Amino acid sequence: MQKATWKTGLSPTLLFNVKDPDHLGKRIMAKQRKPLVDILVYLAVRMVVCALQALPLETARGIARSLAWLIFQLDKRHRQVARDNLVHAFPSLATQPKKLDNLVYRVLCHFCQLMVEIIHLPRLMHVRSWRDYMDLGGDERMVQALLSKRPLMIVTGHFGNWEMAGYSLGALGFKTHAIARVLDNPHLEKYLRNFRERTGQKVLAKKGDFDQMEGILAQGGVIATLADQDAGPRGQFVEFFGRPASTHKAVALMALEYKVPLAVVGVPRVGPALKYRVECEDFIYPEDYQNRPDAVKAITQRYTSALERIIRRHPEQYFWLHRRWKHQPMEKKVKKPAAA
Repeated sequence: MQKATWKTGLSPTLLFNVKDPDHLGKRIMAKQRKPLVDILVYLAVRMVVCALQALPLETARGIARSLAWLIFQLDKRHRQVARDNLVHAFPSLATQPKKLDNLVYRVLCHFCQLMVEIIHLPRLMHVRSWRDYMDLGGDERMVQALLSKRPLMIVTGHFGNWEMAGYSLGALGFKTHAIARVLDNPHLEKYLRNFRERTGQKVLAKKGDFDQMEGILAQGGVIATLADQDAGPRGQFVEFFGRPASTHKAVALMALEYKVPLAVVGVPRVGPALKYRVECEDFIYPEDYQNRPDAVKAITQRYTSALERIIRRHPEQYFWLHRRWKHQPMEKKVKKPAAA
């Protein structure tokens, strides 16, 4: 099967893997890993997981809130990254430092509690109990798309509980595939993959599994991806909270090449503990863009704007600690007029 190019001359597999210039150095460092350290880190993580699983959920969530407070006090670098991102996204917070700090703390609380809830998920959520923890939102478009023979891409971001979405669909009997980055620690990678795939969901490596993605879409399968990561200096720049954000082109390219609708969803917490709802913000049909010369940018902007709307409703549940706007468009050099 010929790889999708859609007027760019580049295949989606290349566009998924565009990195910043120091990526080669990072790869070299990754090859110099110490096996003993990897094993010790893995064992430490497993011990923490076992300890948290042995506690009642509310007790574990209380520990998570304490951990969030500790991180807020000690991790000045990430706290400042979150503050900068939030001030750019919500300019009024610049004159309300207490409100800004409170929001940063709530962001940390959400993600610390999220980790605890994910750890408890296999014990609590299964085919008979999923209604206690997940509200599907009642959007008929999502159900119809999952039941149809047409391929589907679920587009989401580092928001709410993105892990729970794929886990729940697997528990309900839907076969889905999730695109994820392979962890450098092979023991942790195997452990996390087993968790993600225990209900039937299959994980595809962001780098190396593009041929499988093509086959899945060609057979009418479902693929989910996180679409809010910085794509480096060569990504597609679109507006996200009023700033240009480098975004991977591959989602739009595959949608156009394989005629795949995009369901833009978020899974926000809507209750005190392990209660989430699927919010389908937009459905994008590639045939609406087939004749547009700017189809890739238009689709990328549309799903990015849909993610922004979801995040604005629940700003404390977005991962503001990552450098989403790390790369910015290169300034065009203006040629100076030749001297007389």
